[in-house]
Amino acid sequence: MALKITQIKGTVGTKPKHRDNLRSLGLKRIRHSVVRPDTPEVRGMILAVRHLIVVEEVAGE
Repeated sequence: MALKITQIKGTVGTKPKHRDNLRSLGLKRIRHSVVRPDTPEVRGMILAVRHLIVVEEVAGE
């Protein structure tokens, strides 16, 4: 199973840790999407920035 992560809000005014989590996930701008494997590490990063992103499950690796 894989997760499609899309950034829906900007990073202006967010905490540095939240910006770092978005960069680690590979997100660079609003409406940018990436596909990541469903691992505990990725789930933890998603949990930290859940107010800035939308997550969908997709069939994949």
